[in-house]
Amino acid sequence: MFRNLNAVSPKKDWFAHELDDLSHAKVSSSEYKYNKGTEIFGEAEPAKYIYQVVEGSVRTYKLLSDGRRQIGAFHLPGDIFGFDNYDVHRFTAEAIVDSTLRLVKRESMERVAISDPAMVLNLVAMTTQNLRHVENHLLLLGRKTAKEKVAAFLVEMHGRLTGAGAIALPMTRRDISDYLGLTLETVSRSLSELQRCGYVTVTGNMKREIVVLNVAGLVLLAEREAANEARSGMDPG
Repeated sequence: MFRNLNAVSPKKDWFAHELDDLSHAKVSSSEYKYNKGTEIFGEAEPAKYIYQVVEGSVRTYKLLSDGRRQIGAFHLPGDIFGFDNYDVHRFTAEAIVDSTLRLVKRESMERVAISDPAMVLNLVAMTTQNLRHVENHLLLLGRKTAKEKVAAFLVEMHGRLTGAGAIALPMTRRDISDYLGLTLETVSRSLSELQRCGYVTVTGNMKREIVVLNVAGLVLLAEREAANEARSGMDPG
């Protein structure tokens, strides 16, 4: 998981709260533990459950025809995933570290939604959240330079940690490169450059602890890189 080094309290577990409110409707959940590297579900398997991360961290990815791996998302404590628009999963989900997940049968939620407006609103909220992430990820992959991608990734992680200034990354740089659509070398070079420029400090034995020194600067850097890229694309010749 993303460990908050400043020990900020975790965000509200709204999904579990709503399930408690709907207990009269016989919507129940179960918790399961998955060891590091364990597959939670595979691509093309039936989408029978909706998942929420209680502890740990999960990556969802797809293997491309040329053997490359494209990571679609990193799911952190409190995040909900597996709510596909199809009867089968389009991605594979895997525990990045030892993780505890809450599982809810998709069929039971959809059955309750027929007569319960609160559940309908929850399902709409989950769908909207997933679509927003997909849109943001597509924008990141398709329009941003390498430096902007890494800066935007750090800003995203900082925001998901309720404003903490330091984070410990559970994923490797290979994971990050597969998420951003970059090479491992490019990710390492971009992190080094951001550190050299004073935006972050990279520490820890495995270089996974990131102290964000200048969030506003990272945001401005990402925007400036995007603007430079747009101008370069309009230059003649």
